[in-house]
Amino acid sequence: MIDSDQKKNNRLTPMQAKKRAEGFCAYQERAQQEVRDKLYNWGLHQSDVENIISELITENFLNEERFAYAYVSGKFKMKQWGRIKIKNGLQQKRISPRLIKESLASIDPSEYMSTLEQVIEKKSRLLKEPHPYKRKMKLAQYAVSRGFEQSLIFEILSDK
Repeated sequence: MIDSDQKKNNRLTPMQAKKRAEGFCAYQERAQQEVRDKLYNWGLHQSDVENIISELITENFLNEERFAYAYVSGKFKMKQWGRIKIKNGLQQKRISPRLIKESLASIDPSEYMSTLEQVIEKKSRLLKEPHPYKRKMKLAQYAVSRGFEQSLIFEILSDK
């Protein structure tokens, strides 16, 4: 039973928080830091938070490697982000550099180039800029903002 003070402060007991966290993790892959932040928001103390995190890992609700691969796959295939933007997103989620490197390596290089070409082609159809140099620069800037590497962008743009 939650007393009125707990309700006002939006605090959960460790057991309630663990159940909620299990649902949070079951809904979609999560980074440890996301779950940790959520647990702190629910008013738990550090020792409780770390205990719940370790239990979630043990029970396979939480898996950083699975999260990293799912994040890379989703952001690349669905949002058509480049490696740089994906890497920055993983760093913000506090994923280890080793895991970032491994998960980014799962992107097929030919599919990556094909996606970059599609991104540039799609933007090119929307651009109204008549001047060829300005047009290339706008396309390059757009592709950079999507997280693609400049060297690859200019490799594609040099063919146009």
